[in-house]
Amino acid sequence: MEVTELAIPDVKIIRPKKFGDHRGFFSETYSKRAFEAAGLHYDFVQDNQSLSAEVGTVRGLHFQLPPFAQDKLVRVVKGAILDVAVDIRRGSPTFGRHVSAVISAKDWNQILVPIGFAHGFCTLEPDTEVIYKVTNFYSAEHDRGLLWNDPELGIEWPVAADKAQLSDKDRKAPRLADLTDVF
Repeated sequence: MEVTELAIPDVKIIRPKKFGDHRGFFSETYSKRAFEAAGLHYDFVQDNQSLSAEVGTVRGLHFQLPPFAQDKLVRVVKGAILDVAVDIRRGSPTFGRHVSAVISAKDWNQILVPIGFAHGFCTLEPDTEVIYKVTNFYSAEHDRGLLWNDPELGIEWPVAADKAQLSDKDRKAPRLADLTDVF
């Protein structure tokens, strides 16, 4: 397993080993032992999967408040996404900054987004399927969002605001300056 830090080092790209032959391939997409050997100590308790039919589907930016805050390990099993993590930890030297990476089935990479970050993605290919592990269970009461295209964040999304496929919840999320519940 290869681990690479992004510009905000708490967010990491994970690339599991992939072994292929004439039959196809095999890969351990997650191994607690390999993670711990790399200094990554997480206890994942739930797997989630989404299918986004159209290019330009934006999901996010989402997070959960303590005590239901979640670390996320995100991978794409079909298609590709631009994945974004925004630091919402008050007092952090990178508060309000973001990192992004293309995560795709072709590149066989994953992104590890720790607690204290709002997370979202935009699909780059049709019929994109995303699977992600989380370290805490979903809690509607603790579920929050951050406006995906808040100008203060400066995220360069690969879709224009008027073309993005969004949920009503994501369209109405607050800007960073208006967030009261953050880490």
